[in-house]
Amino acid sequence: MSKDTISELKIEKTAKSKIGEVDFENLKFGSVFTDHMFVCDYKDGAWQTPEIVAYQPLTLDPSARVFHYGQAVFEGMKAYRDEDDQIWLFRPDENFHRINKSSARLAIPEFPENYFYEGLTTLLKLDSAWIRKGEGNSLYIRPFVIATESGVMASPSSEYKFIIICSPAQSYYGGKVKVKIADHYSRAASGGFGFAKAAGNYAGQFYPTRLANEEGYQQVIWTDANTHEYLEEAGTMNVFFRIGDKLITCPTSDRILDGVTRKSVIAIAEKLGITVEVRPIKVSELLEASKNGMLKEIFGSGTAAVITEISSFGYKGQDTDLPVLEDSYASKIKKSIIGIQYNKSEDPFGWRYKV
Repeated sequence: MSKDTISELKIEKTAKSKIGEVDFENLKFGSVFTDHMFVCDYKDGAWQTPEIVAYQPLTLDPSARVFHYGQAVFEGMKAYRDEDDQIWLFRPDENFHRINKSSARLAIPEFPENYFYEGLTTLLKLDSAWIRKGEGNSLYIRPFVIATESGVMASPSSEYKFIIICSPAQSYYGGKVKVKIADHYSRAASGGFGFAKAAGNYAGQFYPTRLANEEGYQQVIWTDANTHEYLEEAGTMNVFFRIGDKLITCPTSDRILDGVTRKSVIAIAEKLGITVEVRPIKVSELLEASKNGMLKEIFGSGTAAVITEISSFGYKGQDTDLPVLEDSYASKIKKSIIGIQYNKSEDPFGWRYKV
């Protein structure tokens, strides 16, 4: 992490905070935003002077290339407040490197490390009152980049905006979810940019997910685009399968997001003495494990949800319920991650970052 400071970082505080209007006990995820945002423009071949300004609408030309060619990438992070009022981030280095990896794949210029860290920490300090104590409470952080150059020529933009906005959050899912295993639609294809947190990756999921919702499922477990034989991701999350005493997840690739929480789940599971296998897993293997009683649990992992347990899955019109476990791998691993995030336990990995 760069320790260089931004001597020219401009700060323009809002005239009046809107925090008093917020019902923190009834937050809809991602619908309420803090008083300020970080903005930095790219033009003339360089990132310009970064600013922190009042949260406000953007003014863009109708021909801005983000609208026409989809040059847009983003990240998802969280800030946590512990019982001593200290504020922490969880593995922000991973988010910084991944947004630049996503940017490079979409021909967007990479963002400077010192701009990212000082801009983010200054923003969090300015809006620190929005970060509430208590397990489940957090501040969701959304860095993103969009192409802003005017013109509809099919080529990369020469102008961009890097922005960070923040939203107070509670638990993303209220409980376990029911999923459908995809056998027709795909999330991403080999050689594409499924590994990137690009806006278009999510837009393409909405229609098949809506169809699944209409059938009574909350999410879709995606399968590979070529054969639909191999399990890949679960909605907006990486996915893990417990067969016997082994925890299995598919390897990352150019189709699958290299999730920060996924990496953390693997590291913590291994520390807990759980055997982890990172390998391709077929739908047929899952069905066979369920049939012979070896399939114990399935759960998703991601920044917003942390760990989301799956109660049942549907495949080709057949639903299968998963066992109800008192001491699941999912609950053990989630407890360990939350303990680190909220500074309630030791951090043997060095993942916490103090703001």
